[in-house]
Amino acid sequence: MSHRFFTSLVLGLALPLAAAPDRAPRAPQRPVNLNTATVTELMQLPRVGQKTAERIIAFRKQHGGFQRSEELMNVKGIGEKAFAKLKPFLSTAPVQAPAVSKK
Repeated sequence: MSHRFFTSLVLGLALPLAAAPDRAPRAPQRPVNLNTATVTELMQLPRVGQKTAERIIAFRKQHGGFQRSEELMNVKGIGEKAFAKLKPFLSTAPVQAPAVSKK
């Protein structure tokens, strides 16, 4: 085996391994509130891209928010398996109205 071939072979095998951490599943640092999250915040969830995030927000607007995180399975593209991976990162805390000051 020539030195050039061996070097190419080693680099060809090593580069995909070096890139593997970039493909690691994303996970938000704190739970994502389905009732307040932006597209960008929703995209921090594992396997949620821009289209899915936009569908989540559209569903939220159409149905007045999420009462339970399981309602996320009503969004196109999110089935039981996907929901099971997302559930640990979800919150459905109600949106609090701003406090009205009494004068």
